[in-house]
Amino acid sequence: PSPGRIWKNRLREEGDNMGNIKKKAKVWLCVAIILMLLSGMVSNYIQTDGGNVVMKELKLETDAEYSMSAYLFIPSSATDETPAPAIVTSHGYLNNKEMQDANYVELARRGFVVLAIDQPGHGNSDNITYTDSTNQLAANEVATSEAGGVYQGVLFLSRMSYVDKDRIGVTGHSMGGGSSESAVALDISNGTNLIAAGLFNSAFAIYTDENGNYANLYGSRDIAVLAPKHDEFSYTRVDEETGETIPAPYFIEGGDAQSFLNFGLDPGSPDAEVREADTIYTATIDGEEASRVIYNPNIIHPWSHFSATATASVIEFFTETLDAPNPIDPNSQVWQWKETFNFIGAIGLAIFIVCFGILMVYTPAFSSLRAKEAAAPTAIEDSKGKLWFWGCLIVSATLATVVYIPVVYWGSSTSASQTETMGLGLWRALCGIFNILIMAIYYFAYGKKNGFNLTERGVIIKGKNLLKSILLALIIVVVAYGCVFVVDYFFNSDFRLWTLAIKTFEKDKVWLTLTYMWLFLIYYIAASVSVNSFNYNTIGGKSGLFNNIIVSLFAAFPAIILPAIQYITYFSQDHMVWTTAAMQVLWLFPIILILFGANFMSRYLYKVTKNPYIAGIVNGVIVTIMTVTNTSTVFLQ
Repeated sequence: PSPGRIWKNRLREEGDNMGNIKKKAKVWLCVAIILMLLSGMVSNYIQTDGGNVVMKELKLETDAEYSMSAYLFIPSSATDETPAPAIVTSHGYLNNKEMQDANYVELARRGFVVLAIDQPGHGNSDNITYTDSTNQLAANEVATSEAGGVYQGVLFLSRMSYVDKDRIGVTGHSMGGGSSESAVALDISNGTNLIAAGLFNSAFAIYTDENGNYANLYGSRDIAVLAPKHDEFSYTRVDEETGETIPAPYFIEGGDAQSFLNFGLDPGSPDAEVREADTIYTATIDGEEASRVIYNPNIIHPWSHFSATATASVIEFFTETLDAPNPIDPNSQVWQWKETFNFIGAIGLAIFIVCFGILMVYTPAFSSLRAKEAAAPTAIEDSKGKLWFWGCLIVSATLATVVYIPVVYWGSSTSASQTETMGLGLWRALCGIFNILIMAIYYFAYGKKNGFNLTERGVIIKGKNLLKSILLALIIVVVAYGCVFVVDYFFNSDFRLWTLAIKTFEKDKVWLTLTYMWLFLIYYIAASVSVNSFNYNTIGGKSGLFNNIIVSLFAAFPAIILPAIQYITYFSQDHMVWTTAAMQVLWLFPIILILFGANFMSRYLYKVTKNPYIAGIVNGVIVTIMTVTNTSTVFLQ
């Protein structure tokens, strides 16, 4: 018989069960492609305001002699004859330009030209090189650091014929807010007077002069501060009488805030008024009307660039100070729909990865990786088996939780080129080693005596199939990221939700991925073996679905419990449990979905292959790429 006939006969012999899986995978693969395309199209429609705004992705050669990546939004009303006001927006530390989508979507549809930048060392802008191991910038390096990014954006906009040079504003979140303040300071010191208005989100303004006296350092410019009441990093102050630290919710009552709202007057002065948050105050400075306002939403630091309330404040401020060409009520916002469809795209990509992987093992090249029948949960009837199951999950989750802060804090304090990636990678690797040890103890203490077969469960596989597993995993990753690049190319969109992002990258990120990938692979391969070979059983039900939910929740436990403890304490008692590690706790927010989703993806691939390594490698590589492309890169000279 012909090879084709042999192939068809083999498929027939495998039974209806595997055949149905293949049919379902084809259907869901089509659904996944539709979801990703729909995500890109809707996101593009929203961020271009239905075609009323031209969106461009640029690489700018800045005056500081580095290349800066940016999105440029040009409303149809902005022309050489009718130049429009313009705003530079900047993301925070360890983020990228796409994180400013709430601002650039809403400001562009109101007629502002918007330049959303990748700060140096972030996104697709040139990386930063420091001259010493303390990460201190030499004086001539400031322009090429995050401090100078926004000002370079201002210089670019000021040269565009469709921009009104007298109505340029700056805003940014966290580090981007600090860069916006630095841009204003540079504008003042250079005497260029290019910036008319600035809003510093989750960042300080400057309240005193070089002698420590309260002063109006911004002249007639319009300046706003967006100070979240529960900001983890800013706005605390020390009581002059008691010496106690007063938490962020009471920042508005302090001398810095009151002096700022009174245009530099000492708050003890008889001419100074007690002023409130969320009110725009005006005064005539040097013959011009100037504005000051402090917005004080009841949110945390990272939520401030993903908040409808914070976005409304940005809209209100720039509408008032720069005279929006197309004023729309600040509370009328559509960026949430973009984020919704970005997340739908992420779901589509996850489905695509699973279904593409399933269909690949039905091809002749990878047929040896396909199981003869779908994996089913193992029945556990005895109480000892159940005790081992719950005990191993609890011990693994507890160890991962206990070591998270010390390991990640230490790792992120090293001189690595990506400190966040190093910190998270070391934690993941250590958790992977914990899982391997726990599985070994279980096997030798209980499993081996009770019929646990390492070969049947897929823990031990032939060398040839291991090589095929690695090759297939890499093919899945490349094709999956091909989808990301296609959506970016045609729609200038990616897949994300808040701080979780799957985006395109440039070649430097490939080498960084190879540098840190082994740390993540240790965990995700071990996790896939644990979830599928050791813990796929009937505890939770015969279907295995609730079993998957159980093991996924335990995997995500550290990412759930640590932020819960931190913020329940913060909101109820006005102080954090982990102050010095507040940044590291924030990194856990996207990891909740990553850990939970990775387990589900690995389980579906395991059912068809009885091979935990394919999904483990896929998850490890993809999570590494996600981490590497959404953080800061700094090299030591």
